[in-house]
Amino acid sequence: MRDFNENDAKQWSRMGPRAMFGQFMLDIAKTNKNLMVLSADLGRSSGLDRFKKQYPEKYLSVGISEQNLIGVASGLAKEGFKVFVTSFAPFLSMRASEQIRMNLGYMKLPVNLVALGSGVSMGYLGNSHFGLEDIGVMRCIPGLNISSPADCSELRNILYDYAFKNRGPSYIRLTGIPGYPAVYKQNYDYKFKEPVTLNKGNDLLILSTGSMVSQSLAACENLSKKKINAELVNIHTLKPLSEKIIKKFNLFNNIITVEEHSIVGGLSSIIAEKMARSNCSSKLTSIALPDSFGPTGTYNYLLDYHGLTGHKIAEKILDVLKV
Repeated sequence: MRDFNENDAKQWSRMGPRAMFGQFMLDIAKTNKNLMVLSADLGRSSGLDRFKKQYPEKYLSVGISEQNLIGVASGLAKEGFKVFVTSFAPFLSMRASEQIRMNLGYMKLPVNLVALGSGVSMGYLGNSHFGLEDIGVMRCIPGLNISSPADCSELRNILYDYAFKNRGPSYIRLTGIPGYPAVYKQNYDYKFKEPVTLNKGNDLLILSTGSMVSQSLAACENLSKKKINAELVNIHTLKPLSEKIIKKFNLFNNIITVEEHSIVGGLSSIIAEKMARSNCSSKLTSIALPDSFGPTGTYNYLLDYHGLTGHKIAEKILDVLKV
């Protein structure tokens, strides 16, 4: 895998995570002879049009049948193929949850699930297509890794890592839309499970994942204008969670989690559980989607509505700190 630069990051950002998933699969197919990519009638939505034309023998669409998708993928993985499957987040995580639990969790078959349009990025398609609860559902399955890339550059690193190393079954959560800000502008040392500190500070700890990493960076800039120095950590691997994060808990009086997921079951819940088990007395504040169904609209409108923009995240943190 070649290094990337700022121009690459900008181009990938303009194309968005779904289109870049297809492009990265094209690159991986050049050197991974055992690659198979499966879709539940969402080849175009997964950015796979070029892939299926260039590598028709490596692509399979099973139609709108997500449960069957997992069954076919499991059989291919059992035969030694490196399998990636795609569908929209709620269809993959909930409609096929029993098959994922038994075939991937129980049988430990190394299938990589790529969840499109997680969070509220499906905009006007509404709650039927929103991935509001997928982390909560998937993290209950033993042995299933969960990754949530901050941008397309990190998506690339995660896909290559899963494609060429034996990580076991995984769930990769794609958030954001074309044109969403890039977090990484140049090559960096990505390591599975290991979090990345993006901003150093000693006043509070912000733990963020997926699309909310760029918004949290913007929040840090706003907080710095108030002389508040926040430490921001990108949690790209939600399960398993690195012990390095747990060791940070007692270094801060205030811990903030920021995520484009329901406040129930996601990053906030993961951190709360770890804090309780480590007898951490720090205050935890969760900035997330509510435990309810909401409106539809453009992606940017929905982030603003739910208070998940850099400006509104900073405002909530200032309120917590009583500044």
